[in-house]
Amino acid sequence: MMLPEHVAMLRDLKTSENNKTKPFIDEQRLEEMNETICFAMEEKNKVTVTYYKAYDYIDVVGMIEYFDATSRCIRIATKDERITIYLEAIIDIKVS
Repeated sequence: MMLPEHVAMLRDLKTSENNKTKPFIDEQRLEEMNETICFAMEEKNKVTVTYYKAYDYIDVVGMIEYFDATSRCIRIATKDERITIYLEAIIDIKVS
C-alpha cells in the first residue's frame, strides 16, 4: 500500500531521470555551426537541426528560410510547418 504522495514522488523521480541537460558548446563549435547555417542558406540545402527544449533534444529537418541576427534565431521550413529556433538552444546542425 502506497500513499498518493509517494506515488506522485515516484512518478516525478522517473520523469526527472529521463530529463536531459543542455550540453556546453565551445566557441569553435559555435563558429562551425555558424558556417553551416550560412552555407545552407546560400546553397538552399536541407539541414538537420538538433536543439534543446523542455529537458529533451529535438531533431528538425528542413530548409533555413530566415536568420534574424537581432533576436538570434533561425526559421526552418519543414514539410508541415515553420519553426523558429533560438541559436542558444541549438546543439548541432548538419547539412542533409
